Amino acid sequence: MLKEDTGAKTLSPQEVRSILKADNKEIVELCKRASILPKKNSKGQTYFSYDEVKHLRQIQAQKPMAYPAEKSTSAVASILTSIRNMETTLSDKIAKVIDEKLEGMDEVVVELIRCKTDNETLKQKIIDLNKELYQLKNDLNSYKPIGLGLYKKKERHAWE
Repeated sequence: MLKEDTGAKTLSPQEVRSILKADNKEIVELCKRASILPKKNSKGQTYFSYDEVKHLRQIQAQKPMAYPAEKSTSAVASILTSIRNMETTLSDKIAKVIDEKLEGMDEVVVELIRCKTDNETLKQKIIDLNKELYQLKNDLNSYKPIGLGLYKKKERHAWE
C-alpha cells in the first residue's frame, strides 16, 4: 500500500484491480456509477483511497458487472431499431417518389403502342398505294396518242 503525505491509506490502480478482481474498463465503469474520480499524487500517479475502494466494492456487489453488457446490449438493440426505422422510412419515401414519377407512364405506354400500330397501318397503306400507282402508270403508258387528242390502247402481250 502507498502512503500519502496526509497519512491516509491509499491504493494503487494495480491493487484496486486485484481487490475488485476487475480490469481497467470495469473499474472505470464502476467509478462512473459511484461518481468517483481517481486522484493523482505529486508524481502524477493515480491512486484511490481505501474508502473509495470500499465504496466501489459495494457498487460492484449491488449490480454484477453484467450491467455494462446489458447496457451495451440494450444500446445495440436501440441502435438496430433506429437503423431499421430509418431504412423503412427511406424505403417508403423512395417508393413514393418512384410511384409519383411513374404515375403517368401507363398512359404513355398505351399511347406509344397505339402510335406504333397506327404507324404500321400507314406503312402498309403506303405500300398498297405505291402498287396501285405503279399499275396506274403502266395503264397510262399503254395508251398512245393517235392525233387530235385521241389515244389508242396498245395491246399488251402475256410475255410483257
